[in-house]
Amino acid sequence: MAAKQELEIIISPTGEVQLKVLGMAGKGCLEATREIEDALGEVIAREKTSEYFKEGEDTTVKISVDGEARP
Repeated sequence: MAAKQELEIIISPTGEVQLKVLGMAGKGCLEATREIEDALGEVIAREKTSEYFKEGEDTTVKISVDGEARP
């Protein structure tokens, strides 16, 4: 049975969007979020966790909806 794959999307009150990908091997998370990232705006940060380099993969991506980076 294949591992469960999930995409968690968090939108802050300031409009910052965070995407977290769970359970994808290799660089699959980058492909899984590419269209969402393109639709939402500029990626201002990408954090690869230790899971990125293992069989499963967790990555958090922050996106600014209006093109401005926020703290």
